Amino acid sequence: MLFSSMLFLWVFLPVVIAGYYLIHFLPISKDNKILFKNSFLLLGSLIFYGSGGFAYLACLFFVILVDFGAGFLVSGQDEKKNKLFLIIAIVSNLGLLFVFKYLNLFVRIFENLILFFQNGNFAEAFGNMLAMERTGSFTFYKDIVLPIGISFYIFQAISYVVDVYRKKVPVQKSVFNFALYVSFFPQLIAGPIVQYGDINEQLTERKESVRLFSDGITRFVFGLAKKVIIANTMGEIADKIWENGVGGIGAYVAWLGAICYTLQIYYDFSGYSDMAIGLGKMFGFQFKENFNYPYVSLSVQEFWRRWHISLSSWFRDYVYIPLGGSRVSQGKLYRNIFIVFLLTGVWHGANFTFLTWGLGYAVLLILERMFLGDLLKKNPVKPVNWIYTMFITIIGWIIFRSDGIMQAFTYIGQLFSRGDGMTPVVSLLSMRSVIVLAAGVILATPVYPAFVKFITKQKDKDQEKAFFVTESALQYAFLLVCIVLLISETYNPFIYFQF
Repeated sequence: MLFSSMLFLWVFLPVVIAGYYLIHFLPISKDNKILFKNSFLLLGSLIFYGSGGFAYLACLFFVILVDFGAGFLVSGQDEKKNKLFLIIAIVSNLGLLFVFKYLNLFVRIFENLILFFQNGNFAEAFGNMLAMERTGSFTFYKDIVLPIGISFYIFQAISYVVDVYRKKVPVQKSVFNFALYVSFFPQLIAGPIVQYGDINEQLTERKESVRLFSDGITRFVFGLAKKVIIANTMGEIADKIWENGVGGIGAYVAWLGAICYTLQIYYDFSGYSDMAIGLGKMFGFQFKENFNYPYVSLSVQEFWRRWHISLSSWFRDYVYIPLGGSRVSQGKLYRNIFIVFLLTGVWHGANFTFLTWGLGYAVLLILERMFLGDLLKKNPVKPVNWIYTMFITIIGWIIFRSDGIMQAFTYIGQLFSRGDGMTPVVSLLSMRSVIVLAAGVILATPVYPAFVKFITKQKDKDQEKAFFVTESALQYAFLLVCIVLLISETYNPFIYFQF
């Protein structure tokens, strides 16, 4: 069930909100109200997840039960047993993730190794492997379908077990509260990744308010507009360019497709995160921000401080720092960065494109640590830093978007070819797409927050009131446009659902 679907907007969400707040009026104690509210949200979250395929609820239940039990096992007095149970819990979680997310890749590798040993044609086997092609050697094996959101909720569950082991958080004694933490529908299938320490107190002590609910609606609507108006429009153009074959598309079309996808993935994912944060506010939960205008970054290091913050924070807390972080020798520091971004690439999917994408960022971040970062800081012409960062980012997104490594290299080559190629740029653009493209570029910078800050600093009550009335009108206008587009158009993917 998508946040941007009619079923969610007009049936699921209103029913869950109404049911949740009706509990507030029941003549029961405060503790029982929290219990009823959490149970109701848990039931709604399971229905939400089960709507995409009830068979995958088994995976979710497995993770909930394993990690809920592991919380007790890793909090004992015997340190050796605690560590053993921690390892078992992590291996169980990652084992499940491996089967559903990476087993298909390993089957393809083994099939092509068999092909190589049979005919000795290394080029054919290696090409098939890079293209993720199967040879059919394992006829008994059928590709496993990836359960939606599995990478997100497994990482959340692992954070709980590790933090309990570290004595950073207390053991959660209610299986219902723990299940709600893992499966809460706003962030269940595409994040942000919520660490248990950030939400454990909110599970039992949170305050709903009209202001918080209103802020949640505003955040949700603006996130919906990001997704439906900008991401979908940019995505349609990018998909047309990639689907028609990237060979011979020409430089102009290649750059258009790359820029459109760069905007699509940002507004798609940040829009979803905005909707998740907004939904959380509606029920009294406060989630941390997941994006901070990454496309204004002046270095790759800065980009990763601003992009998918919850994932970067997770790898920092549970991989980078345990490896020694930056308080180690230079060699070990580079090793730590390499490992983190290797895992970042692998986390995104079982394809050599994601591996290459992650390793590419690892190399660039190591170079910035070695000398490039100092050069960028000393450079007085900051637009050059921005051009460098955005060029790297766009190239990275081309690799990320491509079906295989060879397609990615072919596409990158087209950026430096001549002309339109087989398809003129103007045939891919309409007045609407040009306007949305321009709006997407402008709104990817913090111009709107700066404008809000300017207005509120004027201390002119009439001006401030007029601004917020205008903002409310825009909110309703965006909602109306989104509804019209959702009814009239069928293109409505979410990129990060595949992770």
